[in-house]
Amino acid sequence: MAGKSYIETHRQVQSILEDVRSGIFKCVYLLMGEEPYYPELVCQAIIDNCLQEWEKDFNETICYGADVDADTVITAARRFPMMADRQLVVVKEAQQMKSLEDLALYCQQPLDSTVLVILMHGTSADKRKALYKSVLKTGVIVESNALRDYEMPQWIASYYENRGLKIHPEAAMLLAESAGTDLGKIAVETEKLLKNLPEGVKEIQVADVEKNVGVSRQFSVFELTKCLSYRQSAQALKIAAHIGQTPRFALPMVVAPLFTHFYRILKYHAGEVPKVNPYFLKEYDAAKRNYPLASCQRIIALLNDYDYKGKGGDAGEATPAGLFTELVGKILL
Repeated sequence: MAGKSYIETHRQVQSILEDVRSGIFKCVYLLMGEEPYYPELVCQAIIDNCLQEWEKDFNETICYGADVDADTVITAARRFPMMADRQLVVVKEAQQMKSLEDLALYCQQPLDSTVLVILMHGTSADKRKALYKSVLKTGVIVESNALRDYEMPQWIASYYENRGLKIHPEAAMLLAESAGTDLGKIAVETEKLLKNLPEGVKEIQVADVEKNVGVSRQFSVFELTKCLSYRQSAQALKIAAHIGQTPRFALPMVVAPLFTHFYRILKYHAGEVPKVNPYFLKEYDAAKRNYPLASCQRIIALLNDYDYKGKGGDAGEATPAGLFTELVGKILL
C-alpha cells in the first residue's frame, strides 16, 4: 500500500494540532516515519499543551527508548494523575527500545487519564505487528514519509501560504536546493528569514532568500540547470567551475539533480508534463527544443558514467571539480 502523500499528512497534522491546542487528546499517539518534521511537531505540541506548568512535576514523564524498557513505560502509563485531569508519558527515540512491541499490551486498553506518545525517529513501526495494529484501534498514528526532491518547492509554497505569505517560485527552488528534503531545516531557515524581513512584506523573493539564508542563486545548481536548458554555455561552465571549488563538493551530489532535470526533459519528449511549478514550463519548452530525444538519451548515459566516476570508479587522476567541469562541457556538445 502506498504511503500518505505529504498533503494528506499535513492536513492530518493540522487537525491534530487544532485538537491538542483546544485540550482534546487521544490516549495513544504513535508518531513515526522517515521524515521527522511532522512527528516532532506533533510531539512538541502535545508536550506544550497537555499539562499546565504546575502539573508537570508529578504528571509528566519524558524518557528515551535506549534508557527504558516496555515494563517501565507501561508502569508509568498505568499510574493515575496527581491533582490533574491527565498525565503525559512520552517515549522519544522509541525505535531504540528492545521491547518496543511489548507496548502493544498497554495500547490495547490504554487509560483514559494517560496520554502516551511513542515517537520514532527516522523509521516506522512494523504495520504487520501488534503495536501498530493496537494503536490503529485505540489511538492516532502519524506516519511522515520523506518527500521527493521535486515535491519540495510545492511543499515550501504551501508552508509559506499557511504562514500568510507567498514565495516566488524561483525563491522556493533556491530554498529547496539549500535545504534538500529536510523540512525541519526549511522551518528553521524560514524563522530566520522572517525575523529579518521588513514589516509588511507579503511575498518572499529570491533576493530575500539569498540575503537571509546565505545561498546564492548565481552559483547554484538551480541556476546551472537553467543555463543548460537555454544552452548558455559560458555561464554554465562558469557556474560549474565555481560549484566545483566549494567546500565539501561531491560529484554525485550535483550529478543527481542534473539527472533529474534531464530525465524530466526526456519524459517531456514522451508527452509527460514535468511535475514543476507552471512558472518553469517555459524553461522546459526551451530545453526540449535545445536537447532532442537522442541528445537527452546521450546525456542520461553521460550522467550515469560520471556518477560512477564520482563514486571512485575509473576516474584516473582527475579531480572531482575537474570531472564536473568536463561533464558540463560534454552536456553542451
